[in-house]
Amino acid sequence: MSQRSKLPGITLSDRVLFRRRLLRWYDRHKRDLPWRGSRDPYHIWLSEIMLQQTRVAAVVEYYQRFLRRFPTIHALAAARASSVLAAWSGLGYYRRARMLHATAREIVCENAAEFPRTSRDLRALPGIGRYTAAAVASIAFGEVTAVVDGNVERVLQRVQGRKIATRELWETASTLVSPGRSGDFNQALMELGATVCLPRQPQCAKCPVSTMCASRGELPTTKQPRRKKRDIYYGLSCQNDSVFLQQRPRDVSLMPGMWELPEAAPGNGNGSCLTLRHSITVTDYTVRVSRQPPPLHGPGRWVPRAQITRLPLTGLARKILRATKVVCKQFSQSNL
Repeated sequence: MSQRSKLPGITLSDRVLFRRRLLRWYDRHKRDLPWRGSRDPYHIWLSEIMLQQTRVAAVVEYYQRFLRRFPTIHALAAARASSVLAAWSGLGYYRRARMLHATAREIVCENAAEFPRTSRDLRALPGIGRYTAAAVASIAFGEVTAVVDGNVERVLQRVQGRKIATRELWETASTLVSPGRSGDFNQALMELGATVCLPRQPQCAKCPVSTMCASRGELPTTKQPRRKKRDIYYGLSCQNDSVFLQQRPRDVSLMPGMWELPEAAPGNGNGSCLTLRHSITVTDYTVRVSRQPPPLHGPGRWVPRAQITRLPLTGLARKILRATKVVCKQFSQSNL
């Protein structure tokens, strides 16, 4: 393959060379991640769901703790939703946890706890899209099917030296996938994007397929949306080794049923006890916490400190309670 050649329609020998170089690199340089030694579809599915929109470094600890608490799909299916959310608390995007729980119950109840073995059948389950289905099918069952996530998209676009529409991305990935090591190939392509073909300052000198790349660096990027800034205020109420918390309504679209501190009006309370930063998608929050009595009206209850980590807390609530030493990090992790 010449430096400027395009992947669609490449010869068999070029595809073989691309696979060989990538897989050789992967065998030597892949990160030691806990789910990589497993072909258990439950383990692979869990890791893929956790990795959606979350950094690998954050997922490793949660993945290991989650499996200790729910070691099998039977255990997950039998658990209460609140227990699953509590174990997920801090990872964010809680709809993933709810769909994970619902899908586990469907697999256990409707399919005798047996995972479908093809990407097509996996996509029929709730909460499993094209990417996740292909990842589980290729890694756990060896189905020769490609995956496209953000890392794969970036690698393929740089190799071709141009922006590529979604349909063509999947077609290109399918052209390249290794028929003998499809799971390893898919992980290798994602690993390359995560560790070498980085969004900023790609490490081209370390890339095993750099001579096949049309870009050898960053592609021109579109202008990112301007980030919003917002101040929010919360009240921290403590008495008799308990904390006052509120549960979000179950009919709201954002984090339904999760527990958090009550919001407060600016300037109320007995002085600020904490200011921290928190970001969600395109909004950067300045969070100001003050000690004050609980609200006179509205939902909420006193929760003993020893029971706090059994609740599904919002990520921000967990951050505040750790920062104010109401719940220490080691205690909260050991009880998840």
